[in-house]
Amino acid sequence: MFKQHPKGLIPAALANMGERFGFYTMMAILVLFLQAKFGLNGKDAGLIYSVFYALIYILSLAGGVIADKTRNYKGTILSGLIVMGLGYVFLAIPTGANTFTLVMTCLALFVISFGNGLFKGNLQALVGQMYDNEQYSKYRDSGFSLFYMFINVGAIFAPFLAVGVRNWWLNNNGFEYNADLPAVCHSFIDGTISAEATSKFQEMANVANGSTVTDLGAFANEYLNVFSTGFHYAFGTAIIAMLISFVIYLVNKKNFPNPGGHEVHESGAKAEVPQMDAKEIKQRIYALFAVFGVVIFFWFSFHQNGLTLTMFAKDYTDLSAINIDLGIVSIQGAELFQSINPLFVVLLTPVVMAVFGWLRSRNMEPSTPKKIAIGMFIAALGFVVMTLGSMDLPLFSTIDPNQGGTPLDQAAKVTPMLLIGTYFILTVAELFISPLGISFVSKVAPPQYQGIMQGGWLGATALGNQLLFIGAIFYESIPIWATWTIFVVACIISMFTMLFMLKWLERVSK
Repeated sequence: MFKQHPKGLIPAALANMGERFGFYTMMAILVLFLQAKFGLNGKDAGLIYSVFYALIYILSLAGGVIADKTRNYKGTILSGLIVMGLGYVFLAIPTGANTFTLVMTCLALFVISFGNGLFKGNLQALVGQMYDNEQYSKYRDSGFSLFYMFINVGAIFAPFLAVGVRNWWLNNNGFEYNADLPAVCHSFIDGTISAEATSKFQEMANVANGSTVTDLGAFANEYLNVFSTGFHYAFGTAIIAMLISFVIYLVNKKNFPNPGGHEVHESGAKAEVPQMDAKEIKQRIYALFAVFGVVIFFWFSFHQNGLTLTMFAKDYTDLSAINIDLGIVSIQGAELFQSINPLFVVLLTPVVMAVFGWLRSRNMEPSTPKKIAIGMFIAALGFVVMTLGSMDLPLFSTIDPNQGGTPLDQAAKVTPMLLIGTYFILTVAELFISPLGISFVSKVAPPQYQGIMQGGWLGATALGNQLLFIGAIFYESIPIWATWTIFVVACIISMFTMLFMLKWLERVSK
């Protein structure tokens, strides 16, 4: 599998695992943390989440500019690892729940975003440089698929560790985990809870406490404090992952190429940057920006996995069937669904690569732009599944204790297989779009603009992420099935736009 690929591919992927670990830690717990600690509704938590994920990607554009201007790609990448680690340190420190600490939390999120901006796009440009060598050029797509597979290994374990740490802290303080309790606790403290929900709160509190609760107010405050502190410690797991990536990158730094065609030969002379005329450069940049515009709609839909799909797991999914008992701690929670996507990435990448390899051997392999269009269609199918599976579910307002609603009983919730099946389909779509989109950028971008164009790809992802909060607004305002229909439409629009531009994109990328 690796014989046709440069030796630096795997070390680069392993160096990226810490970033993925942190990314999926945040994807799994950030929204639920904001709701549990600060009592935010889905719309407000979703706004912070969408701004955070937009900054992660838009700051990659700034990171690309910095690296292109300084020509110090490796140093910029290293700085990004350090800054990201500091951001996670800030988040791991337990604090009270007030306006000031919410602002400080947002500041820590910005630090992580900025570090990610320095790191992410430039490392991808570094990998692309490896495939500029004619010996490896025809394996560029499969190389980026392998890279994508390996960086997701860390992501598989991130939600498990985060949930394990959070639940361990709950158990250590004499409480059991209940996904519905934080929202009910906040509604009780705020006085918005209904009589029916109060009765249910008493039952839930007794179970979580292990004995009859006589003071629901004291219980609500204590449970929320312990629950959110457990989340703080869960953020700390990302610090360890960042340290591992830092060591791997530092050990292999000298062996990595330097993006932009500025490698130094053994003689000490710099390699010449391949020259392109102004017209070709312009056409390539136009093509890249056209693709960037299209994928905005995909990321707006796909990255709902950390927002509305996670909220759906908490509110509408029966979590009783997902419980891993390790003796010292029980790993259970809506957050665990975020392990499914990276697990499928690792399992399905060799399958997708084998299919593409078989087609390549028969001169039938689709072009990269066509693969991306196919991926858009597959993503639409994933949200069709969610639409069909949510037809009989009640409006969110009827189950939200902050609006006088009562959380659903477990028997009224949907099977976890609905989300698992959806994540399977969305992962296949992701493998057609994300690694191949990165590959397309590395192939088409003029050498002197490698860093900034990888940043442009991530900047397009940022714009899609900035729109994520719209999903949370619909989730809390219209029927659940109608929310998923919006994402079906967004993916279909993306597919047809790619097909419309297909011949032009294929011509430019030759």
